[in-house]
Amino acid sequence: MVTVWRSIVRKGDTVVDATCGNGNDTFAMIKMVADERDKEYKVESAIASTFSFLKMAVNSHELELVKLFTICHSRMEEVVPKDFPVRLVPFNLGYLPGGDKSMITVAKTTELALQAASRIVSSGGLISVLVYIGHLGERDELDVVESFASSLPMKTWMSCKFEMMNRPFEMIDQWLHFENLG
Repeated sequence: MVTVWRSIVRKGDTVVDATCGNGNDTFAMIKMVADERDKEYKVESAIASTFSFLKMAVNSHELELVKLFTICHSRMEEVVPKDFPVRLVPFNLGYLPGGDKSMITVAKTTELALQAASRIVSSGGLISVLVYIGHLGERDELDVVESFASSLPMKTWMSCKFEMMNRPFEMIDQWLHFENLG
């Protein structure tokens, strides 16, 4: 996924990490965008894990660029300034790898978050979704993501799906990318 992100994101871009996780994606995005103007907004509840990782992994200037918000990812529009065109909004859906598997993303808020992301992503920007299969409600969430992708207008969005083929079904991860052509 990061390779695809690098083809879209440039220094100074604004990116939104919709689901935080352990901080690895945030770290990769900071390295892609870090300069004097950039901002990264994070809007999920795995904040403590992400912040701890980033304090050790990035320099103080890079850390200052990150704005952390402990809110549901469906509310990202409330914290991202309207005058900041967003270039990338990645989601890792399911559970926090290595974390409490009872804490999961859910279809209802994911659907709202994808809708919000589609409104803030600039032309040429990307919504990137990784769906972890193997938890309660994963099929509902995958169905919501695929339905959302299928409903995006062809003239302004390109939706792609990538699926792991050499894993058992219960371990399948699916990557979906939605590029704003508008």
